[in-house]
Amino acid sequence: MSWETLAGVIGGLMLVYAALLVLLWNYARRHPETVTMRDALRLLPDLLRLVKRLIADGTVAVGVRVRLVLLLLYLLSPIDLVPDFLPVIGYADDVVIVALALRSVIKRAGPDAVRRHWPGTPEGLGLILKLAGMGAAH
Repeated sequence: MSWETLAGVIGGLMLVYAALLVLLWNYARRHPETVTMRDALRLLPDLLRLVKRLIADGTVAVGVRVRLVLLLLYLLSPIDLVPDFLPVIGYADDVVIVALALRSVIKRAGPDAVRRHWPGTPEGLGLILKLAGMGAAH
């Protein structure tokens, strides 16, 4: 592989990354009602307990539990797709990753598994289901 090709690949990846940052920033600005920082901080302990309980549940598919372990590793890692010190979009990438993971978990394990293991308030569960792209009534 030549240096020009490598530089082109790296440049292309940086352009895609920049485009994703702009899209994420736009989404966060247009949808502040999705989950506020205060709501996210309030839900974090319950969300972590939910993930821990789902991982420990032997009735949940192994693939779902692997996704949840990967989600925990991402959230605990100091390395993010977008550094957390950047205003608005710094935590927006975490919210998007959590939402995608929850959507995948609910699709495979079902909302009943999430309801069964949810340690928090009914309002918090509704917000988690909303974050995952589902209404509380699902």
